[in-house]
Amino acid sequence: MKKEVKKEVLFRWWFYLRQGYTVYFAFLFIGLNTLVVTYYLAIEKAPFLKEIFPTFIIYVAVLMAVGVPLLVFTGFLHYKKMPAFKTEAEVTTETNPYLYKLPPGYWAEVIIPFNLITSKILVKLSNKEELSDELLQELNEIQKKMEHLMKGGYVGSKTRKLAFDLDEKT
Repeated sequence: MKKEVKKEVLFRWWFYLRQGYTVYFAFLFIGLNTLVVTYYLAIEKAPFLKEIFPTFIIYVAVLMAVGVPLLVFTGFLHYKKMPAFKTEAEVTTETNPYLYKLPPGYWAEVIIPFNLITSKILVKLSNKEELSDELLQELNEIQKKMEHLMKGGYVGSKTRKLAFDLDEKT
């Protein structure tokens, strides 16, 4: 068990490292590096380009004015018009265990139990049966959890237990 917990923590750190690096650090430094390299190695060496972009600041301003809208449009195409994102989302969906198992938290503690109790009550009422005290007590407990959630509280364990086993072959 301890080995699995350490493995999970290491993978979480690895995930956070990759996200921080690729989304923020690398994004900024790659952009800055591209601007500096293209200006000082290409623009300064080409006299006709040096006339268009006499200073680095003007070069950055023009590239930002043209590049940012172009990159926004490219991102739009990626998400809305090309099959690349749809395929990526499909693969992510196929590998997301929470689409096939009950996620921890309010879903497992409140939503699904409430739906189950509601369906039991509906069946009993449709059969003209009496509602048991246990069933009503269970409903009362879930209503208390709902009220607690509505006030901003937590249900279940704050330390997330995964609802699936990575080694499980189902």
